Amino acid sequence: MSAIPVPPVAHKNPRRIKQLGRSRVDDYAWMKDDNWQAVLRDPALLRPEIAEHLRAENAYSDAVLASTSALQSDIVAEMKGRLKEDDSFPPLPHGSWRYGVRYEAGSQYPRYVRHAEGHPDTEEVLLDADSRAKDQPYYAARGATHSPDHRLFAWAEDTQGSEIYTIRVRDLTTGEMLPVEIANCSGEFTFSPDTRFIFWTCRDDNGRPVRIYRRALTGSDDVLVYDEPDSGFFVGVSAARSGKWIVISTNDHDTSENWIIPGSDPEASPVCVARREKGLMYELSHWGDRFVIRTNADGATDFKLMTVADGTADGAIGERSAWREHVPYRAGHYVTGAVCFSGHLVWTERVNANLVIVIEDAAGKRHQIATDEDAYTLSLDGSYEFETTELRYSYQSPTTPRQWFSYDMEDRTRHLLKMQDVPSGHDPEHYRTKRLMARAPDGELVPITLLWHRDTPEGQPAPMLLYGYGSYGISIDPTFSTRNLSLVDRGWVYAIAHIRGGSEKGWDWFLGGRGEHKENTFTDFIACADHLIGQGWTDAGRIVADGRSAGGMLMGAIANMRPDLFAGIVAVVPFVDVLNTMSDDSLPLTPPEWPEWGNPLVDEKAYDRIAGYSPYDQITAKPYPAIFAIGGLTDPRVTYWEPAKWIAKLRDHSVSDSPLLLRINMEAGHGGASGRFKALDEAALIHAFAIWAEARGRQVSA
Repeated sequence: MSAIPVPPVAHKNPRRIKQLGRSRVDDYAWMKDDNWQAVLRDPALLRPEIAEHLRAENAYSDAVLASTSALQSDIVAEMKGRLKEDDSFPPLPHGSWRYGVRYEAGSQYPRYVRHAEGHPDTEEVLLDADSRAKDQPYYAARGATHSPDHRLFAWAEDTQGSEIYTIRVRDLTTGEMLPVEIANCSGEFTFSPDTRFIFWTCRDDNGRPVRIYRRALTGSDDVLVYDEPDSGFFVGVSAARSGKWIVISTNDHDTSENWIIPGSDPEASPVCVARREKGLMYELSHWGDRFVIRTNADGATDFKLMTVADGTADGAIGERSAWREHVPYRAGHYVTGAVCFSGHLVWTERVNANLVIVIEDAAGKRHQIATDEDAYTLSLDGSYEFETTELRYSYQSPTTPRQWFSYDMEDRTRHLLKMQDVPSGHDPEHYRTKRLMARAPDGELVPITLLWHRDTPEGQPAPMLLYGYGSYGISIDPTFSTRNLSLVDRGWVYAIAHIRGGSEKGWDWFLGGRGEHKENTFTDFIACADHLIGQGWTDAGRIVADGRSAGGMLMGAIANMRPDLFAGIVAVVPFVDVLNTMSDDSLPLTPPEWPEWGNPLVDEKAYDRIAGYSPYDQITAKPYPAIFAIGGLTDPRVTYWEPAKWIAKLRDHSVSDSPLLLRINMEAGHGGASGRFKALDEAALIHAFAIWAEARGRQVSA
C-alpha cells in the first residue's frame, strides 16, 4: 500500500464556553471568522489564517485521492455520456404562449425560452443563463418567470453561492433590461396580477428572509408590506394561480401564518387568514370563491384539507371556526400538497412510502393516479394556467428514467410528452429494485429502497452505498439517477434508508425522529445497515454511508456510534457542530431551527439532549473509518467551519490510520458547484472516494 500523505495539523486555541451551568471547551472555535457575514458576500475577506488552513486541507485531500484520478475521469465520462447535452423539458402552455427550458450542447446552464402556441419555430430566448454565468465562478438563477401579461421576464441570481440574490427584469417587447435591480433578496418574489409591482422577500444582515417589500416596476422605491417580528420565522410571498390573491406566508418548523392581499388591489394592506397558534400549520390554495387549506388542525397529524370562503362575500377570513372539512384526516395518508384549477382540485398523498395523486372535479367526484411498482416517484410538474383540464405530472423509479405526462382530468386519459433520454443507452431490464423493511430497536419497520444490476447476484455480499437524511419531514424519494449507475454498473448496491425524521411513512414518521426523539434517526440508519448485512446484501466494513446537510449530522452520529459498520463515510455540507450552532442565535438558521432540535440557550433538557448526540461534541478515541467531508465557503446554511472543525477534532482522537479528509469549495455554497458539468466532477469524486475507501477497507482487513 502506498504511503499516505501527512495531513495538516490544525492548532488548538481552547475556548471555554459556559452555558446553563454547563461548561465545554472548543479547541477549534478560531476557524469561525468573526466577520462571516461579510465573507458570504465577498469570500476574499476570509481571514488569511483560516484560508491557508482550508487550502492545506484541500491539497491533502487531493494528494490522498490522487490514485483515483483516472477513475474520476472515467466516471465523469460515464455520467456525461448519460446526460443529453442539448436537452429540453416539455414547455408549459400559458395563453397564446408556451414557456420552456432547454440546454445547448456544451452549456453549463439553461436557456429559458418561449414560442407562440403552435409555432415552435418562433422561439424567443428570455434568459440565457449560460451567458449570464460567463466569467463567474458560481452562478444560480432562481424563480425565473414571466409576468401575467407576458410583457416582462424576471429572475433572481446569485454569483457567490451565498443565497443572497439580486432580482433582474427584462422587457420582452424591447429586449432591454429594466432599471429594476433588487438586491438582498432571498430569491423569492412574485409579480402582482396586474404586472405593476414585484413583491419580494428581503434577507436581513443575518441572512434571514424576514420582510416583504413591494417595488413598482416604474420606480426604484420599496414599500414595506410585511415585517416579521419573530426571528424564528421565515417569510415568503407568492401569487395564487387564480390571480385573485397575493399570499404572504410566515412559518417556523411547526407553526405557520398566512396573510393575503387582493390581486385587484395590490397596494392594499395584508389581512391575516388565521392568527398563528403554536403547533398549527396551514397553507393556502385558491379555488373559485374559497381557499383550500392544507392543515394539521384538530390533531390531523398526517394533515387534511379544509375550505373557507375567500372573504369577498361573508368576511370569514380570520375566523378559523369558519373552516370546513373537505378531505378528512386519515392516519397513514399523509397529504403533502394541494393545487387548484378552475374546475378541479388536485392533491398528493404519501401512502406506504409511495406517492399517489388524487383529483376531484367540481361535482365532487374523485379518482387517483398511481402505479403498481414496488418503489417509484410521482410528482406534479406545475402549470401556469388556472382555466384548464390539463395536469402535468412525472413518473420515475430507480430503474425507469423520468417520464413527463399530460393528463386530461376530465376524460382521465394521459399522453406521454417526453421520456428522459440517456444517450449512452439504458435498459431498465438490466436493473433491479426492491423495497425491504428493517426492524428498528423499538420495533418500528424502516423502509429501505435497493437498486442493483441484474448481474450482481442477490444474497452474495456486495459493496454498498447507503444513503440517509432523516430531518425536517423531507422524504427521500426513489428517483432515477444516472449518476448512481456508475456505482451500480461496477457491482455496487445502492440503498436508501427511509429513516425517521423524514416523512416517508407520514408526519408521525417525521415527529418520531425530531427533538427528544432525534436519536431514532441514527438508530434507524444503523438498523438498516445491520439488516442489509444480516440479509446477505453486504458485509460490515463494505458499506459507504452518504448524507448531506442535516444528513451529514446523521453521518457524524453513526461514525461515533458504530464506526465498525462502515468502510467510509461521505458527509456533504454536514451539520455536525449542532450544539454550538444551535447556541449561536446570530446564524441564519438557528432561531427557526429551535423547534426542530430544541433551544440549548434556555432549555437545559435541550442542551443535554443535543450535547448527547452532537457529532462534534461526541467524538472520542475510537477507530473511525475513512471520512470525506465536503463544505462550501459561502454556505449560509451549514457554515464552512462545521466540517473544518469536525475533521480537525476527528484527527485528534481517531485511533485508526483511516484518512480523514476535508474539501472546502472556495467558490460555492450549500448546493456545491454550479453548472451541470461541474456538478458531475463533484459527484465523480464522491463515487471515487467510495470505491477507494471500500477497496482500502478490504485490503486492511485482509
